[in-house]
Amino acid sequence: MADFEDELLQDAEDDARTVEFIKSYLPQEVKEKFTDEDLYYLLDVLVEYYADSGILDAEPDEEGYIDIDVEAIADHLARQAKKDQQGDFLPEDLRWVVEGEMEYAESLEQ
Repeated sequence: MADFEDELLQDAEDDARTVEFIKSYLPQEVKEKFTDEDLYYLLDVLVEYYADSGILDAEPDEEGYIDIDVEAIADHLARQAKKDQQGDFLPEDLRWVVEGEMEYAESLEQ
């Protein structure tokens, strides 16, 4: 059972680091539109989207890149947040969140 609790603690710490990175990535005028709670919620939706969309299983191109449609993901986040009554966010603001999460993930790979 301790392993599961350790894993939950590790996940929570990873999420906290990701949210802090996203907050530092957002331009000031966008940063003011999201609470920490909003960012944790959006991160959860983003992770679910990646898992459900098959994007994680996509084959990279010759240069090692996977084509990710940031606008489509931002639109999905906006629809899901509205559906879950978590907020009425603009997709153009959510693009910054998506890009921030991607930048953070990329920084971990280096």
